[in-house]
Amino acid sequence: RTAGLISGTELAALGIRQNFAPVADVNVNPANPIINVRSFGADPRAVGRMVAAQVTGYQRAGVVACAKHFPGHGDTGEDSHTGLPVITHTREEWERIDAPPFRAAIAAGVDSIMTAHLQVPALDPSNEPATLSPAILQGVLRGELGFDGVIVTDALNMRGVRTKYGDDRVPVLALKAGVDQLLFPPNIDVAYKGVLAAVHSGEITEARLDESVLRILRLKDKVGLLSGSPYVSPREVDRVVGARRHRIAAARIAERTTTLLVNEDAALPLRRRQRKLLVVGASPAFPTDSTRTTVPELARAFDELGCSTTHLATGRAPDAAKIDEAVAAARGRDAVVVTTDNVDAASAQRTLVSRLLATGVPVVHLAVRNPYDIAHLGDVPASLVSYCWTEVELRAAARVITGRSQPRGSLPVPVQRADDPARVLFPAGHGLSYDD
Repeated sequence: RTAGLISGTELAALGIRQNFAPVADVNVNPANPIINVRSFGADPRAVGRMVAAQVTGYQRAGVVACAKHFPGHGDTGEDSHTGLPVITHTREEWERIDAPPFRAAIAAGVDSIMTAHLQVPALDPSNEPATLSPAILQGVLRGELGFDGVIVTDALNMRGVRTKYGDDRVPVLALKAGVDQLLFPPNIDVAYKGVLAAVHSGEITEARLDESVLRILRLKDKVGLLSGSPYVSPREVDRVVGARRHRIAAARIAERTTTLLVNEDAALPLRRRQRKLLVVGASPAFPTDSTRTTVPELARAFDELGCSTTHLATGRAPDAAKIDEAVAAARGRDAVVVTTDNVDAASAQRTLVSRLLATGVPVVHLAVRNPYDIAHLGDVPASLVSYCWTEVELRAAARVITGRSQPRGSLPVPVQRADDPARVLFPAGHGLSYDD
């Protein structure tokens, strides 16, 4: 709720009054290539509580929240940006797994809900993508769940909604299915002419369009866009965006969510004498600033805490020469912090970690995105998850590793064994502290 309120307050100061968040998908598939850490977790009820809280935070700030991606994108192994996923849940499974967060969002008064470009045969046997499905949008979302707010499509430039129809027909079919807002048609002119032709031919009535226009106008009125000045205040932007109180709250949230998975023989926190560090590994660019990358920024965070740090970005697919360079750089260091990013069975990141472990230098593993990485890495003595790789999360991880803060996070998903997915390596809720 606090994170939503902060984000919403800063968005409103900038004049942005609709935010396509939060994600209401329940990530029950570790191989999900598109939702993953965008989800709040694998427990439908816990996800529902988080979604409702964030909806409340955004909308208290005067920003339209949007629960996505209906009817649920959490159990897919395919990316709807590049294909058309199929959710094979039965109707009972959908009610138990996918529906609760959307019901919670609606109960919390969410203003808009975004559709998913995927097929759910249990909800629509015709196998239309949900974005184009009257059965799913009008039958389930409006009829069964009682949602009367604004329905918005996921981006219409995505492959998942363009596999069956042309760009002139997709907007028409979405409107006929019950959508109110068409997000990101790949060609605005083509989309507009397609809808206009459908109105002229009688395929779409003006009354149908008026339903959506009225919903959107009501929403604009709710957030104050139909009254008062349409301009933002530069002074208010300077006062609100990046405010010290917001940064302090963000740091507190990040520290409370950093999760310690493994801590053999009390390897963490680092001892006072362990100040010569090497930070090495995957180094994705910041989501908000591509000029800044993970490894050097994490090294800087350690230096600010009194360490003497060198760093080497090896990337997500380090070759033999880069791994050799990392092993050589570890010599003489008191400890190595190695970052990983979405490790799988074929990842060269596994070789990097094993080679670093073989040096005998204490190794601390930090998964900067995916909590499932640890399942592929063998016996690392210390392992943490930050779930994201922006500055606030990296600083929180550095503070936990050096003992300036206690690890307080817990896994929102179970982590299965890589060699036997039927067995759980760490259950949801797992998270160590330095008092354990």
